Parts: sequence; C-alpha cells; structure tokens
Amino acid sequence: MIWTELFRAWPGEEVVVRYDRDAEAWMFVAIHSTRGKRSVGGCRLKVYPTPEDGLWDAIRLAEGMTNKWAAIDVDYGGGKAVIALSRPVAGEARTALLRRFGRMIDSLNGRYGTGPDIGTTPDDMALLASVTRYVHCYDWIKRAPYDPGIYTALGVFVGIKSAWRFVTGSDDLRGVRVLVQGVGDTGAPLARSLAKAGAVVLLNDLNPDKLDPVAKELGAETVPAEAVYRTPCDVYAPCSVGATLDETTIPQLTCRVIAGAANNQLRSPEDGDRLVARGILYAPDYVVNGAGAVSLAMVDEGAGFDAIEREIQKMDQRLTEIFQEAKARGESPVAAAARRVERRLGVAQ
Repeated sequence: MIWTELFRAWPGEEVVVRYDRDAEAWMFVAIHSTRGKRSVGGCRLKVYPTPEDGLWDAIRLAEGMTNKWAAIDVDYGGGKAVIALSRPVAGEARTALLRRFGRMIDSLNGRYGTGPDIGTTPDDMALLASVTRYVHCYDWIKRAPYDPGIYTALGVFVGIKSAWRFVTGSDDLRGVRVLVQGVGDTGAPLARSLAKAGAVVLLNDLNPDKLDPVAKELGAETVPAEAVYRTPCDVYAPCSVGATLDETTIPQLTCRVIAGAANNQLRSPEDGDRLVARGILYAPDYVVNGAGAVSLAMVDEGAGFDAIEREIQKMDQRLTEIFQEAKARGESPVAAAARRVERRLGVAQ
C-alpha cells in the first residue's frame, strides 16, 4: 500500500513527517485527534522493514490512543510517534537522534505530547524534556522521569480479577493458571502481583535475559514461544507485541479469559467474534491497559501514588459494565467498548 492510500483511508487529523538523514530514519507523528488538551501518545523506536510499516504503525496506534483516552475518561486526543529505523542506532548517535526528535515535537507547539513506548524508556523522556516541554511520564515538579509500567500492570491485574469474577463469580486468583506473554516493564510487575495473589504464573519472553531472572524470582514455569497458544491456562495475558490473536491462534487457546497490556491484540475486528464463539471473555486492550495512561494524566496534575491507585481501581467497574452490556446483547466486549468510546466522544463534541 502506498503512502497516499494510507493517508486517504485514515480518519485522523494530520501526520507530520521528517526524514532524519544522519540516522537514515523516518520520524512520523500521527495526530488522530486534538480533542481535549492535546494529542498524546508514546514514541515507538524500532527497525522496520520499510518506512511504510512505520507509518502504518503510527496511524493505527494513534487512532487506538483516541479510543483509549475516551474509554478511560481522560481529556486527551490520540496521537503516536514512530521513529522508523533502517538500522539499529546506539550510544551518541541514538542520543542525537532523540534530541532531533524532541525539537520536532517542540515545533508542533503543543499539538502533540509524547511518552515512552516500545524502544524508548522513561530516561529517554528525561532527555527529550531537555529540548521540549511536551513530554509525559516525566515529573516536572521533581524533574525526574517515572515508569508508567507499574501503573499499567496494576490496571491489568485489576482487570484480570474483574474478568475472572465475571466468568466464575469469584475474583480469588489462588490456583488460577495465568500465562503472561512478555515480562518487560509491565509484564514483570504483573507477574509479581499475580504470584502474590496465589496464581500459578506461566511466563514467556523471547529475551532470556528478561525471562530467566523473573522466572527464578517467582518460581514460575517458562513456556517456549512455539507453545504459548496451546499451553493450558485459565487466563492469557499478552503483554508484549500486538496482533497475537487471529484465526490461527484463537483455535489453539484453552483459556477462559484474555486480559493483557499489549496494544492492538486482535489482528482484525472479526477476531472478537471468534473469541465469543470459543466462549473466551476478552477484556478490550485499550481499556484494560489504560492505567498507565491514567497515571500519565494524573501525574501531570500533581497527583500522588495513592490517588492514582484509587483511580485505577475504577477499572473493575468500567470493565464489568462492558462485560454486562456485551453479554446482554450477545456480542463481543469489543463492540460494547466501542460504543462506550462513541458515547464519550459524542458528549465531548
């Protein structure tokens, strides 16, 4: 698909593009909506097969962020930045690239605010904060970055309990087998919370340097990548890359609940119906993984951990309402969540 077709098909407001000659990289800032205070979403930094792949990632993730902000009742619009590398960059070259990206963000005069995503870290946000004010996951009062992963993990934990209670009548996770796919900044703290709650934790990650220490710490079983979808479990928690749920993986699943931190877990809209047909309760990703975004907005307002945690606990009621509506209509929670977004955006407009 050529770029012009991508732009024509996308319902967003604008895409700002820059080619960075020094790093041989393309910078895309996709602004899906400037409703509310500004367009906000993280910055993804990775090697892509083609620049078009990076652009596609930016525009679909930006639209997802609009849905996420609306679903969790935060007054931002959706945006996303992608730095599409043609080759890996490291050291001073990476630092210089991020500074140039920060100046690009600053030139937008507040239409877009960035944060960490795959390939970028809270420390990178501190670097960006040296060249632009439009940075999130950075505490401007303390002048220090913070990691939203712990908040995202807490929200997913609350979501798993909510979904499990909806399916079984109890949110007691003792003895419940939960497979966490991806043990990074969100998956690892989620696994710790699950283990503390008495769940039987199964772990998967392609990086043994991440996987092995967490598995040893928790005494958890590890699952090889080729066995993830057919491994017996009660809850599948995808916390790594998206698009893991499709017509090939869904038939292999044995779980009763899917609730995880990854974005865009469904490869296509039809996958929500496939999960319903299998009797698997799906917690829509942009809802259940929204707690990190909640923390971002609240830290911007000067809130502390206790206040943020209380707000995150509302995830339970939010998801329960979505599950109830979906059950009453005999449909996927994806459809119920979409209507929630439409109602929120309709009121805002």
